[in-house]
Amino acid sequence: MASNLLSSLPQIRVSLLVGIGSGIARPDQGRDIRLGDIAVSQPQGTSGGVIQYDLGKVNSDNEWEQKGFLGMPPLVLLNALANLQAEHEAGEIRLPEILDSMRKLNKGVNGYSHQGFENDRLFKSSYSHDGAYSCRDCDVEEQIERIPRDTTEPEVHYGVIASGGTLVKDAMTRDTLVERVGEECICFEMKAAGLMNAFPCLVIRGICDYANSHTNDQWQRYASATAAAYGKELLQYVPTHALQSTDTALNILKSSQSQSISISSKRINLIIPKWTRK
Repeated sequence: MASNLLSSLPQIRVSLLVGIGSGIARPDQGRDIRLGDIAVSQPQGTSGGVIQYDLGKVNSDNEWEQKGFLGMPPLVLLNALANLQAEHEAGEIRLPEILDSMRKLNKGVNGYSHQGFENDRLFKSSYSHDGAYSCRDCDVEEQIERIPRDTTEPEVHYGVIASGGTLVKDAMTRDTLVERVGEECICFEMKAAGLMNAFPCLVIRGICDYANSHTNDQWQRYASATAAAYGKELLQYVPTHALQSTDTALNILKSSQSQSISISSKRINLIIPKWTRK
């Protein structure tokens, strides 16, 4: 898919992968992620900001070994990210303004506003949903208490985004995967792992659920709006001159493909028996 897109649009240099994801909320550990908040991939340690959580193996000590490495976002986006993060920390935030403008332009479309604190409930991992669409009848005693927020404005969280081919909708499975990929993981999603090495991008996800059985689609539209708003604000921090000096995504893709072919050829030569060679 990335190859076809870049062949059609060869001048693309960077991209933002914007959409929805599942938040990994750990308020007791300083990760008070709420529905409608925004998760942004940011390099941490040896990670480029995105980890493929289902690529690895269990070793002889019954421990998970992560395999493979997903590429880093382009430097021009990382610099823009750092500058925007600094502006937000200084109190210069345009997200509410952008969201309000989006709502005014789409007055007849429902669901793109904050869905209410009463509809944002985080439950203990051991407590499963009762089967109804909403959590109206879920046990209040099983709910995790969090410090009330005094505003509906979304917060932005930076860290590692875990990507894979399976939709996570079970809290116990979620917690196991978090132990596997590390404490810096803030979000699960299903698209980025297949694109990161072929398509230089930064991943932005609006949080629409907590990767548990209490998931429904009530927050999806608002979460997609908050992610898009952040993406729009971030682009304002990308200098045109820096972007023009960045190599095209198509050239990067061709380079990675040629390297893969070269490596594959070397492996083939290594396994040819000596007696077959002239």
